[in-house]
Amino acid sequence: MNYAEIKYNDIANGEGVRVSLFVSGCRHRCKNCFNEIAWDFKYGKEFTDDVADKIIKSCEPDYVAGISLLGGEPFEPENQPVLLEFLKKFRSIYPDKNVWCYSGFTYEELTGTKPSRCYTDITEDMLGLIDILVDGKFEQELHNLMLKFRGSSNQRLIDLNKTRKEGKLIIIE
Repeated sequence: MNYAEIKYNDIANGEGVRVSLFVSGCRHRCKNCFNEIAWDFKYGKEFTDDVADKIIKSCEPDYVAGISLLGGEPFEPENQPVLLEFLKKFRSIYPDKNVWCYSGFTYEELTGTKPSRCYTDITEDMLGLIDILVDGKFEQELHNLMLKFRGSSNQRLIDLNKTRKEGKLIIIE
């Protein structure tokens, strides 16, 4: 897997100060995507163990709330195996820090209740390590600058911890 960018001390892609990993590769091709350069799976640099360790080390300070995964598309099937292992390692070191993930796929596609290429044998394992999911493709005609942590009104902020606990979709307003 390649990555397009890493933002340390990011405050735009989730609550609090975060480290944001922008993976490469996305087939959604959303009109006016803010990160079109990351559509190419070969763009950027290889995500190595050293890169993963640097991200994890950068999360050590108490003021870092957690990490955010963006893209490209974290849930493209090619990206899931590497990200799953990265999330397992992150969680083992920082069980109290949170993980946000932005995906153009919907929750229903990610959980297999709606057929999609993103649903693999490890997708649910990956979802199980994520606290907040921002789901849905960016839609230019629904673009709204007043929305927190998302670009268009079709996108949802889903509290995956509460969703798992309550057995129903819990959307953060």
